[in-house]
Amino acid sequence: MPEIQVRAATADDIPALIALDHHYSSEYVWQLETTHDRDAGQIKTTFRRVRLPRSVRVEYPHSPSRLSEDWSQRSGILVALLENKPIGYISLVDEDTTPTTRVTDIIVARYLRRQGIGSALLLAAQQWAIHMENRYLLLEMQPKNDPAVRLALKLGFEFCGYNDRHYANHGTGIFFGKSL
Repeated sequence: MPEIQVRAATADDIPALIALDHHYSSEYVWQLETTHDRDAGQIKTTFRRVRLPRSVRVEYPHSPSRLSEDWSQRSGILVALLENKPIGYISLVDEDTTPTTRVTDIIVARYLRRQGIGSALLLAAQQWAIHMENRYLLLEMQPKNDPAVRLALKLGFEFCGYNDRHYANHGTGIFFGKSL
């Protein structure tokens, strides 16, 4: 992993963070299947990884240009720096009703992905949440985001739910959580 520093973002970082390539590519999708057995009083959900016929480019569900408006409404944004240059960030929201920190965005510069920077940002977010006296960290992502799902599983997060119309584009959001 490259030698990086993680710190709280400042207003001066926002233009560089917006400029990062937010889209991702995936050769897999996580498919949700729900069956209802009314007679048995059961609802079963299966969540499985399915290989796509070809790699797909997936647009990010949040508009990067809105970051300049939204960043001050976040509980925190941590930025990863390489040689004092922003190369990634993680956006955090403390929930008002539960001791939970929710990760809404985790972005790493395309040329540096899969080198441990996303892991470093998530580990820093865990420490941030603990410092904020939260006991649970919740990640949200699209089911097409296989790299993010694999990262969550690698770091001990567990699948904990989904919402069919979570994103502004009416896309499904899937959630992984971890007790701190």
